Amino acid sequence: MSVAKPESLRGKLLRQESLARYTSWRVGGVAERFFQPLDRQDLLQMIASLPAAEPVFFIGLGSNILIRDGGIKGTVIHLQRGLTTLRVENEQADQSVIYAEAGVSSSQLARFAAKQGLTGAEFFAGIPGTVGGALAMNAGAFGSETWQFVEAVETVDRDAVVHNRYPKEFEIAYRSVKRPDNEWFLAAYYCFKRDTDVANRERVRELLNKRSATQPIGSYSCGSVFRNPPGDHAARLIESCGLKGYRIGGAEVSEKHANFIINAAQASAKDIEQLIKHVQSTVEAQTNVKLQTEVIIVGEPQ
Repeated sequence: MSVAKPESLRGKLLRQESLARYTSWRVGGVAERFFQPLDRQDLLQMIASLPAAEPVFFIGLGSNILIRDGGIKGTVIHLQRGLTTLRVENEQADQSVIYAEAGVSSSQLARFAAKQGLTGAEFFAGIPGTVGGALAMNAGAFGSETWQFVEAVETVDRDAVVHNRYPKEFEIAYRSVKRPDNEWFLAAYYCFKRDTDVANRERVRELLNKRSATQPIGSYSCGSVFRNPPGDHAARLIESCGLKGYRIGGAEVSEKHANFIINAAQASAKDIEQLIKHVQSTVEAQTNVKLQTEVIIVGEPQ
């Protein structure tokens, strides 16, 4: 439902917008207010217009979040269509810096780097999300992680002030990044080495094919649900407990990859959250390992 917006805003502002269509699980309640900025300036104008106490939540492809059926209070800002700048910032003989805004998809970043003759970004092809989401959680795939290649980032705070920050200003760990309160990622500067070996540029395609062969691509999922515990794999532990194919409501542990939960039959967010808890309790009871979620669970219960 459209809602009146400040004249300075050019993007789409909606009220009581269903969030299910913006998440890869295709579940979730409504946002009190939902905004799609046209570009960075539009985003900054929106943030500046918000009351100081207004809750704000950012989403990109919605691939690493479970939004509960009761939805999200406050304003949800959807970056995928607005912050999409992707360019070579500093080209050198042996390396280049790529500037990517938060709404750029990780797979797009991987392909762009390959076209520039750069190596190191191939793993981004295996991350089903955006640059902003990858920065927020230090997303990784195929043995590499996002922040290995970050030289600097741009963030925005509640006063719509843009900050240039460097990796040393963050606490970065496996699937975890602690950043200043009430700051969100706008863009990143990635440094990748130059590679003239054409065969290596085929690596992006190979990794995409590997992802398709081993993960339930085509089903509604969020990507990996659980973090891998030290020295082991969450998928192995879940499978060893006989949980492949286990269902609660319309949510199912994937038969193809046990660390994926799919929306198999019009699942609710509650179905998925209950299945996550069941997997955790079963694995802990049988293996004494407490799996930690990689997916972020947000919103209000219904």
